[in-house]
Amino acid sequence: MEVVGAMLELATLRPEDVVADLGCGDGRLVIEAVRRGAARGLCVDIDRDLIAKARDNALSAGVADRIAFINEDLFTVDLRGVTVVTLFLSPHLNRELRAKLLRELAPGARVVSHWHDMGDWRPHRTLRLRPGGRERPVYLWIIPSSPAPARAPAPPRASPEAR
Repeated sequence: MEVVGAMLELATLRPEDVVADLGCGDGRLVIEAVRRGAARGLCVDIDRDLIAKARDNALSAGVADRIAFINEDLFTVDLRGVTVVTLFLSPHLNRELRAKLLRELAPGARVVSHWHDMGDWRPHRTLRLRPGGRERPVYLWIIPSSPAPARAPAPPRASPEAR
């Protein structure tokens, strides 16, 4: 729960936020986000049993009416309207998600990942937690208002014949 708290603090939750956890597991992150005042939550997991567990946990916490539970692949779920995305996936999946996040999230949306970065995406902020002595990094990215400019292509090299 220390990591969950740190992730939500990094996200700087607002009353109007819609928080999606991609690969939600038991739903604890979204449940806590809604408890802390987020408007709504979205639990997404490909595992039907985990979605059922997340729903049960949200019912027990009294917040199930403000959370949608979606048994779907995280690459196919529609993220338009989501303002905060939380992740605890893998380096590979995080990198694969980048294009989807840029395409579907509005500028200013926040993406928070536990443990895994986004490759060459530079985080806006990083926390390094040490529960039990083991370092657990938590990263924050903010979706830009326009894509970063592409690097200019390198000038063509002269062929050996032209030298």
